[in-house]
Amino acid sequence: MLRQVIQIDSEKCTGCRLCVDACHEGALGLRDGKAVLLRDDFCDGMGDCLPACPADAISFVEREALPYDESAVQAAKAAAVMTEADAEAPSQLGQWPCQIKLMPLQAPYYQGADILIAADCTAFANARLHDNYMRGRITLIGCPKLDGVDYSEKLSSIFALNSIASVTMCRMEVPCCGGLQRATELALAASGKQVPYEVVTFSTKGDVL
Repeated sequence: MLRQVIQIDSEKCTGCRLCVDACHEGALGLRDGKAVLLRDDFCDGMGDCLPACPADAISFVEREALPYDESAVQAAKAAAVMTEADAEAPSQLGQWPCQIKLMPLQAPYYQGADILIAADCTAFANARLHDNYMRGRITLIGCPKLDGVDYSEKLSSIFALNSIASVTMCRMEVPCCGGLQRATELALAASGKQVPYEVVTFSTKGDVL
């Protein structure tokens, strides 16, 4: 459609990015040190960027352009907010160390704690492991296949010697994770305690199965 959008004179543009910051629609960006209109459909034609340009490099032009798509603009803004939130999300690791083979048999942080026993790979497969599973829990991680050990005896001692409130087991769908689940279940049985227990299984794409 024929409509009014902004045009940037690359010869005048100094790359100060003031126009980029002034554009509330996210239509502008820098490319090779110069401001450019990234998407016609993000330009609402209101010209908030014009007064921000100290080099007078921006003007209006009437030409064939995609119509302004407010829904696409809002979706892009929402995605940017989510990406920023993910980048700034704090770790939910409640103690150190966290490898099962390095964990002490007794520690103050075990008392009354909800325990997460997680296969090493789960943190890389599921992007929300920290917020959805580690938050508020004491995290123990391991891989019996790589470590070449049976964790059941150590886990049984941890369960028996401390007042554990609950145990959540996070594993991958792959068969080798079955060893970690079996070790956890054997440990719970050997500890002689009735502790609420849950297993969460992730696909190799990180989805909960």
